[in-house]
Amino acid sequence: MTFISDTAIVDEKAEIGEGTRVWHHSQIREGAVIGRDCNIGKGVYVDLNVSIGDRVKVQNNVSIYHGVEIGDDVFIGPSVTFTNDKHPRAWLWDESRLCRTKVRKGASIGANATIVCGIEVGEYAMIGAGSVVTKDVPPHALVLGNPGRISGFVCECGERLDDEMKCPSCGKEFPYLKSLAKDL
Repeated sequence: MTFISDTAIVDEKAEIGEGTRVWHHSQIREGAVIGRDCNIGKGVYVDLNVSIGDRVKVQNNVSIYHGVEIGDDVFIGPSVTFTNDKHPRAWLWDESRLCRTKVRKGASIGANATIVCGIEVGEYAMIGAGSVVTKDVPPHALVLGNPGRISGFVCECGERLDDEMKCPSCGKEFPYLKSLAKDL
C-alpha cells in the first residue's frame, strides 16, 4: 500500500508506485515517476520529470533535480545533492542548459555527497560520504574524497573486494575489474 504523509506535496501529474512511502515535508513535482516499494525520506525534493526506479531508498533532505535518472535498488544517503546545470547563473535557465545524470542499478551514495551533473554512476558503485563526484564512475567502483577518486571496488553485497577482485564476504569474483584496478 502506498503511503503519502499529509505534510508532503505530491503533484497530481506525478506517478508514485505501489508500496512507496513519501514522508513528511517532501515535495514531488509534476512528471516525476517514482517506482514501487521506494522510501522517500523527510524533506526530500524530487524535481519535475525525475525518474526513480523500484526499491530505491532516499534518505532525509535529499535534492534530486530535473535531468536525474535513478535506477532500481539504489541507496541515496541523507543530504545528497544532485546538480543539473554545469554553468549556473541565477538569471539564465532554459532546457538547453539541462545536463543529465544517471545512477545505475544497485549503486549507493553516502551522506552529504554531491553528484555534479553530466555523469553516470555505474551499477553497484559506492560513493563515500561527503564525496564530490565530477566524472563517470565505473560499475562496482568505490569513490571517496573531493574530488571523488576511485579507491577500490565493491561487491554487490557492499563489501570491498580484495586485490584479486574477490569478495571476502560472499566469495563472488569480478575478474573483469582487474584491468580497471591496475590503473589506480
